[in-house]
Parts: sequence; structure tokens; C-alpha cells
Amino acid sequence: MLLRKIFTRRISCTRTQIRIPQFGFSAHFGSRRSVRNNEEIEDKRDADSREDFAYSEVLRPGPKWQRKPYLTPMKVLIRRAKEEKLARKLNPCRVLESAPENGLLVPDLIEVAHQVYNARESLLHGLIMLVEGEAAMPINKCRFCSEVHIGHIGHEIRSCEGPNSGMRNSKHLWRRGGIKDIIGLPYCYHLYDRVGKPRVGHKERFGVKRLPAIVELCVQAGLDLEAYPTKRRTKPVYSIEGRIVDFEPGEDTDTLVENKPRTGNHIVVPAFLEDRRLEDGETISELSARTLKSWLDMRSGAVTLMKKYSVITCGYCPEVQVGPKGHKVRLCKATKHQSRDGLHAWQEATIDDLIRPNYVWHVRALDGPPLANGLKRYYGKAPAIVELCVQAGAPIPKQYESMMRLDVVPPAPDEYDLVV
Repeated sequence: MLLRKIFTRRISCTRTQIRIPQFGFSAHFGSRRSVRNNEEIEDKRDADSREDFAYSEVLRPGPKWQRKPYLTPMKVLIRRAKEEKLARKLNPCRVLESAPENGLLVPDLIEVAHQVYNARESLLHGLIMLVEGEAAMPINKCRFCSEVHIGHIGHEIRSCEGPNSGMRNSKHLWRRGGIKDIIGLPYCYHLYDRVGKPRVGHKERFGVKRLPAIVELCVQAGLDLEAYPTKRRTKPVYSIEGRIVDFEPGEDTDTLVENKPRTGNHIVVPAFLEDRRLEDGETISELSARTLKSWLDMRSGAVTLMKKYSVITCGYCPEVQVGPKGHKVRLCKATKHQSRDGLHAWQEATIDDLIRPNYVWHVRALDGPPLANGLKRYYGKAPAIVELCVQAGAPIPKQYESMMRLDVVPPAPDEYDLVV
């Protein structure tokens, strides 16, 4: 027995000695295989992402009780706040050098502000002609929700979330729509001095004018309107322990306005025709193309302005305010407003908060059959203003071709049972 145990131990030791290089050999080549497999997986993911890019989906809005996603991560915001607090302690009295935080205008964006305002006026003029004028297009609006459809007959997609939608099996009840249903331009409070007094109190809500937020953005960027005066400075302001101090309060406001940078831009005021007729020699397709170009120019210019001039929105409701800080008007009625005493939960806004696109389903023909609920995965979407102009004869913009799914052919009505 003793000899048998000793013999088996020696055999096991020799086996382990022989197997050690085999483990290292397999591990060495196994790592290469894993690297190759990872590279193949990444290549497949890139190919899939390229294929999926051809069909960009419209993100559905989250539930009403959930807050909007932050444009900048919270960790970055906390780090910025700590850095500002530390800089304030190291240098309590300092001159703000960067515009527009110091109260001065950004010279390169004054022309952009005028272009955005002119594009907005041209867009409204074109919408009046396409919705209420001689070249009126059929627009349907749901009676209980914000759904909009462009066509003679409303679609049959069951997506209504309005009151008593369960009793109607989520079907829409259509009626005639208007310009406000095509494009959403929210209003905000006008700030006379965006740096010296950036907030509007709750008791001041009736004494401060309200105007479209896109117009307020243009006014703060350098546009001058008689109905909405604003203070223009020639010297930067000081920051003393986080508070803004202006050392030229005794100067007259008129002198400040006269010393502002002058440009060769002019405000184009469209002539809204009472008879809603087309101009001489202009077709409906040309009018729709001009209106669509105004929409694209307004959005691109607004994105450029928002990189310098802050625009904030409420995290729970559609309220928007242009300026460094939000107002203190207690009118929020969204989720958790009791814990905030009616105040808005301000956060950084996106371009869709400033100019609401209001996505609609794309139809290939206005006189065609209504869109079926069972085939909604074959239909594309587009902003209402884009769909309206495209149906009127404007060319389709490249950035919306993938969203509208033009290369997808939906099944015929007699093929419903074969694909659903």
C-alpha cells in the first residue's frame, strides 16, 4: 500500500509539470483570440450602427411625473459650481471679462440675431399663406390631445392620451387645426437688464411684458425693438463676492443705447396680406420652399445664439425663460410642485424647448387612405412645419429623409394579415 501511494504521487507530480507549459501556451493564444473576437464584435456593431442610422426614430416623451433629462451631466454642474465658488474666494472683487456675462454684447452674434428674427417673420408670413390663405393645406387637430395630422382625413393610429381615451380605445377625434398647432413658440418674460436684474419676482408678474422666447433671445443678443427696450452697456460689470455691481448707474439710458455697436442690418417687417393671396408670379411650391428655408435658418441661428446666451426651461413643465437665471413666479402646476411651492425646477434648455417641432406622421398622398394602426412601424415622422411644406411642394431636407422613411413601402390594405 505504501509503495502504491508513493508511485501515484510521483505520477501526479510529473503530470502537473507537463501541463504547466500547456496552460501558458493556451492562455497566450486565447488572449489573441479574445482580442480578435472583440475587434470582430466592434466591427459588427459599427456596421449595425451604420445600417440603423438610415432609420432614425423620434424619441417618445417621458412620463409626466419624470423630470426631463439634463443636457449637461449633474457631476459636471457640481464641479463647475465648486470651481466658481473657489475662484470667488480667491478673488472676491473681479471684472467679468467674457461676454455676455459682463453685460456687453457679443459682436459676432448681433448679425445672427437679426437673421433669426427676420427668418421668424418670414416663417409666420409663409404659414399664414399655407394655413389660412389661398394655398391653404388641410390640417387636422385632435380634440383631446396635442396630436396633429396633415391630410384631408385623420389617421387611425391609436395614440390618444387625452381625457377618456380608454373609452374611445385611444382613438383621436379630429377637427380643423391652425397655425399654433403647426409650430410651438413659447412665451417668456422680458428682461430690461439681463445682468443687473435677471429675475422676475412673483409680485412683478403682471407688470413685466411677455413675448416669444425666440424674440427675447434675439433682443438680448443685439436686436432693438421699440416695444421691448433693453439696457445696453459700454463697460463690463464687476463681481464682488458673487454679486453683480454696475459702476455706471448715473449715465442716461439713451446714451448707452446710442453707443452700442452699429451694424448694417435692418428688420424686415412682412406685409401680412388681408386677402391671403399669393404674390404675383409666385407658386405654392416656391412659397413652401421659402417657408421651409426660414424654418431651418431660424433653428440653426437659434442654436448658435444658445451657445452664448443661456436659455433655461422647467424640468417638469414647458415653461421657458431666456436669461442667466429663471424667474420666481409660482405658477408651476406639474409634478411635485407642492414641494417647490409652485416654483419651477430650472435646468438647461434644448432647441426643442425653445422651438417645439411637434412631430406628425408622414403621408405619401393627401388624398390617400388613412394610416392604419397595425402598420405604424412602416410609417415615418417629421416636424409638422416640414410635413406641411413638403406636401405643398417643397423639396425634402436631407436631415429629415431618414426620419420620414421614404425608402420604405408600406403594405397594401389587402396585405394587412400577411405582415401584422
